[in-house]
Amino acid sequence: MWAAAFHAAARRIEQGSAVQAARGRFVQVVVSVPSTRVATKIARALLELRLCACAQTLGPITSHYRWKGKIERGREWLLVLKARATLLEPLEAEVRRLHPYDVPEILAVPIHSGHAPYLNWLRQECVQETPTPSPRER
Repeated sequence: MWAAAFHAAARRIEQGSAVQAARGRFVQVVVSVPSTRVATKIARALLELRLCACAQTLGPITSHYRWKGKIERGREWLLVLKARATLLEPLEAEVRRLHPYDVPEILAVPIHSGHAPYLNWLRQECVQETPTPSPRER
């Protein structure tokens, strides 16, 4: 089923539909967080730095995982980020800086294709600006 949908999307791209090939220029990053407060803090920082164009908080969810030899269960939220692939390294560094977990989940999935106007918006919004040096640094 998935393969048929994928091939149909590829044909629409070739035929010039509103769907555009992204060719891995963009990523969707998933980060699990312990609270909406942490999600908002990370999302706000990434948006202010223009490391992502969009941040969505989903949840709560129940996570089941192995940690330090034990099976654990916890309540978490998912932060779903849309960004340029070229900004993944600074995005990840900022998430690690702000995240309270020892080993935060940071998973990036390349975006194969998407709605052309959305991808154009994403391109325009994800532009990491070089910070202006303060007068003391000049």
